[in-house]
Amino acid sequence: MRERPSVERTTRLEVVGGGLATDAAGEILEAMLDGWRAQQLSRNLSFATISAGERVVRRFAQHSGGYPWGWSPADLERWVGDLRTRDGRARSTVRAYELSVGAFLAYVCDPAYGWAQRCLDRFGRHPVQICSSANLAVHSTEQEARPDRRPLTRQECQALFDAADARVEAIARLARKGWAPAVRDATMLKVAYAFGLRRRELVMLEVSDFAPNPKAPEFGDFGVCSVRYGKASKGSPPRRRGVLTVMGWSVEVLEEWARQILPRWRPDASGGGLWPSERHPRVSEDRLNAAFAAAAAEAGLAPGLSPHCLRHSYVTHLVEDGYDALFVQQQVGHQHASTTALYTAVSSDYRTRVLRSALDKAVARAAEGEDRS
Repeated sequence: MRERPSVERTTRLEVVGGGLATDAAGEILEAMLDGWRAQQLSRNLSFATISAGERVVRRFAQHSGGYPWGWSPADLERWVGDLRTRDGRARSTVRAYELSVGAFLAYVCDPAYGWAQRCLDRFGRHPVQICSSANLAVHSTEQEARPDRRPLTRQECQALFDAADARVEAIARLARKGWAPAVRDATMLKVAYAFGLRRRELVMLEVSDFAPNPKAPEFGDFGVCSVRYGKASKGSPPRRRGVLTVMGWSVEVLEEWARQILPRWRPDASGGGLWPSERHPRVSEDRLNAAFAAAAAEAGLAPGLSPHCLRHSYVTHLVEDGYDALFVQQQVGHQHASTTALYTAVSSDYRTRVLRSALDKAVARAAEGEDRS
């Protein structure tokens, strides 16, 4: 007889091949995860990335009901099937989960760490790599975003901001609590769009991250936004960049929040985050997501949109306004122009104007040629 092991409770007994195994199974799994964590730390991966990978491995272990030395490709495939059909996970999310499990098994199967021999000696089995080209999701396109994720039109952006402002006015009119947090949420949405920021870049901002732009003194102390928590890659620290202010109205929004409302609401937050919560120095990305969802629903926007759509909108609207493509690329912190191009969905009006301009130039050149002849 063999009692199926439980990952959550490591004190249960397991009979393998007629021999009695103690709760060492759970202890070895924990030791494997600790070793994998140390390996990733030595590669300079971020703490968030390491923790996310560990959570994925634990979820898979719980779903399979076994330990790494008993996992099979069928276990992975059943789990992925549930992720897609039951949980509705996105393709990119499923692939990321698979890669996390594969990376963990690559570590425990590496002879240099000795886990395979240790498991073989203790349990009569050893872990094998269950992730291969035969069952891994293929990354075949550069753009894997859901079709419903798109830039907002200028009218939709205005409707979104109006809905957020309307909530502020309603709370003030009813003299209810929560007026300052509502102003914070509305301001966050506007700043996310006005500077083309990712969610983490936005929530990690501080008042001191803004400075004057000598070439644009009309923006005062908010001419440049210093982004210190840009998207990192391959174990590198967060990338920094400076985002120049291009939308004059954003200065008024920031000045009102940073100089009038924030100091009165949270005087203890000076030197801390630009967006504190009622109890913490910074709001979470979940709070930003909730603020966007509430305003989008009130504005009657299509479901499926997210705060990241504001970043797409920023890129699209700058291109429509005639900003140089390289300038836009540097503003949003993309290493490659092709990435910025994926964010761009210029309106039909803009394309019509570009076409008309090109045709007019072609006609003018043809006319000059006829005059010379």
